Amino acid sequence: MYDYLIVGAGLFGAVFAYEASKRGKTCLVIDKRDHIGGNVYTEEVEGINVHRYGAHIFHTNNKKIWDYVNQFATFNRYTNAPIANYKGELYNLPFNMNTFYRLWGVTSPQEAQQKIKEQREAAGISKPTNLEEQAISLVGTDIYQKLIKGYTEKQWGRAAKDLPAFIIKRLPVRFTFDNNYFNDRYQGIPIGGYTAMVEKMLEGVDVTLHVDFFEDKEKWSNLANKIVFTGMIDQYYDYQHGVLAYRSLQFDTTVLDDVANYQGNAVVNYTDRETPYTRIIEHKHFEFGTQDKTVITKEYPSEWHPGDEPYYPVNDKRNEAIYQKYKQLAEQEVNVIFGGRLATYKYYDMHQVIGAALATVTRELD
Repeated sequence: MYDYLIVGAGLFGAVFAYEASKRGKTCLVIDKRDHIGGNVYTEEVEGINVHRYGAHIFHTNNKKIWDYVNQFATFNRYTNAPIANYKGELYNLPFNMNTFYRLWGVTSPQEAQQKIKEQREAAGISKPTNLEEQAISLVGTDIYQKLIKGYTEKQWGRAAKDLPAFIIKRLPVRFTFDNNYFNDRYQGIPIGGYTAMVEKMLEGVDVTLHVDFFEDKEKWSNLANKIVFTGMIDQYYDYQHGVLAYRSLQFDTTVLDDVANYQGNAVVNYTDRETPYTRIIEHKHFEFGTQDKTVITKEYPSEWHPGDEPYYPVNDKRNEAIYQKYKQLAEQEVNVIFGGRLATYKYYDMHQVIGAALATVTRELD
């Protein structure tokens, strides 16, 4: 009998397993996939660490979290500075003086601020009622039309006018020539990939892959005193209050044998509505690779259906109401701990997942 059965070998499960094992507890980690690491899984292809489930750039302002992950990996100095491609026109992200110069030819922060102010006032939106109005009221019409509208509509599969305003509560606008997407003090990619980092977390822990917890829930549950569940909370409760909605992603990965450098940047977003994918990832640039070939991945957002991989929770009023019902059930559990983005129906960055796992361990074991 194990102390803990941990359902899911992603970051939350791996951190919990590491910390529990360190405290003398026995853990069994199971995962339905054929690998550990969850969505941060990286696999080596042609000597390049490929982020199989989309770009993952570690960033945090929390020194405790930064020191924590550095136990398991050495991080490089990668800085996220994505490029936006709008019908062949290239712009820097986040919106900054390089973007504004490219858009309007302005060279001073004052000119850029004035341009945005004029466009906001011309739109005359006092109380935004949807995403389109919210974005225009924040950054004006030019930035919205070229860099927000098409990308957002592809990401969510709906017209921007049909999306709630709260999705874009704020937009990062910088009046400096700084292309660093994140403001966080600590940022980088683990040298050798995330899989190696998670492997170190799970050293000495029993791990079983290719296991669907729900195919024999009773059997697996009986192997441990407590369960740490990181899967979909509605599935755990057999969808009794309804199915929670997600957006999913499809990935098209290609090895280019005769190209050493495809796009000159790790991340290029395609912000027009006509291009079917939202971005192209060129993986070698995450670790400053010098290989004579390259690997690229096109990302296609899609509607989620049961059986698909869930990525982004659709946190609208309807789904939040459903989730609250499941949350109430979860809070009554004595021997089941829910953690991670699927079990809490919340989008997390990596540092937030790790922080949540550490907080859970503290509540549970300290």
